[in-house]
Formats: sequence, structure tokens, C-alpha cells
Amino acid sequence: MDIPDGDGATLRVHHLDEGPSDAPLVLLMHGEPSWSFLYRHMIPVLVDSGLRAVAPDLVGFGRSDKPADRGDYTYQRHVDWMTSWLEAVDLREITLVCQDWGGLIGLRLLAEHPDRFARAVAANTFLPTGDRHPGDAFLAWQKFSQEAPDFEVGKIVNGGCQTTLTPDVIAGYDAPFPDDTYKEGARQFPLLVPSSPDDPAAEPNRAAWDSLRKWTKPFLCAFSDHDPITAGADRVLLEEIPGCKGQPHTTIEGGGHFLQEDCGPELARVVSEFVKAT
Repeated sequence: MDIPDGDGATLRVHHLDEGPSDAPLVLLMHGEPSWSFLYRHMIPVLVDSGLRAVAPDLVGFGRSDKPADRGDYTYQRHVDWMTSWLEAVDLREITLVCQDWGGLIGLRLLAEHPDRFARAVAANTFLPTGDRHPGDAFLAWQKFSQEAPDFEVGKIVNGGCQTTLTPDVIAGYDAPFPDDTYKEGARQFPLLVPSSPDDPAAEPNRAAWDSLRKWTKPFLCAFSDHDPITAGADRVLLEEIPGCKGQPHTTIEGGGHFLQEDCGPELARVVSEFVKAT
């Protein structure tokens, strides 16, 4: 889809769309530094269970356009870009499945356009406002992302998994980035996470939390058991979002940060059962 870039031009946003067009819709939002390739273990399971799976590539990732100027990437622009894409594709009655930055953007979409969403599944993600310490593991990742001379995407994803990725899978994660000029969005993402109360994204995220605290539609947490980045974040979601009450929240065993790689079919079955039960 072509969407406005905010400066009078357009950007191309790529997405996968699998399954019957009239089936219940699952929106699969990836994070940093992956792309829709991350969901290849989940999409067949979801489609086989009778669902429609849509997986976009965020701007700067996958087969979507990748502005080469680091300054083009802001948190608000990512939200605006995906809002434009959501409206262009005109998705409705969405089940949001979000991990990592897929949640930082996806939960903003849900909070700001609640009528388009029917339910949500949060997996290893959060919506930070900068009012809490981001954690030593995240700060170490942020430092690495800016100082590493080589930002080797496939190896980074591999490092966030409990399983060991094969060379061809690592190459699959590297494929959208022929050289460093394509990686400005991936390099910038860690700096965009609100880590102080006066961050530019802090106030919009607080406003999103105000909306989430009124969210009564079904909301499920399905975090993995081996993610140092988001461990414990599900407790806040469970406490603050009314739609979490009474849902079959689960811990996906054997999963690292990228639980879609480690436990994709298991997470897909959790999502499918959640959709059919609610």
C-alpha cells in the first residue's frame, strides 16, 4: 500500500494477507529488528484454524520502504504511518497480536482507534511512558545498538531466541538490509523507546494508557518465560486493563524474546483458541 510519508511524498508498506477474506482477522505486528518473516511459523497454524492473518512490515523493515535519513524516524511517525496503512487496508474487527515494538505501535493503534479492534494478545511487549526505569537489559541493548560497528540483524534476532537459528533463517532476517544504509530505522528504534518522563512520546503514551484503562474487550497476555527485556511487564497490563479480567493468560514455556521463533505454533494455538472463545 502507498501511504503519505508526512512530507508530501509517499511510502510503500508491505503486508502479507493469508486466509479467507471473510474469516476472523488477526493482525500480527512485529518489532525490532525483525519483519513479517518472524510470523512464518504462526501464519499456517492460524490459517488452518480458520482465521485470516495479516502481517505488515513496519516502515524501515522487511519489504516496506526504508528512509535513509535517521531523522525521518520518530515514534509518532511510526504510529502515523501504521495508522495510515490501517485505514488504507481498512481492517476491522481486528485481533491484535503484538510483540516488542509491535506493541509499542500496535497498542497505540488500539487505544486511538478502539472501534477497529475486537480483542488483543500482548506477547513480550509493553507501552512505556518513561515513568519507570526501563531495566538494565534494555539499557544494555540500547547502548549496543548505537555503538556496535556492525548491526547484524540476523545475529541479533538469534541472540534473542532460546533456540539456535539456522544459517538460512539468519540470512532471512538479514535479507531486507543489503547494507548499512538500509538499517537507519533499525538503528533508531532503540532510541525511540520512552526512557524518561519528558520524552516526546511520553505524553501520547500516557493518553493511550488512559484509553487502555477503559478497554473492556478481551485482552490476553501470552508472555514467554525467558525474556529479560519485558519480564514482568505483563503484571502491569493485567492490573491496569479491565479486559484482562477472566481471560486465560498463559506463559509460553521455552521462549525467548522472539517467542514467535522459539514457540510459534504454540503461540498461534493460544491466539486461535482465544479468538474462538471470545
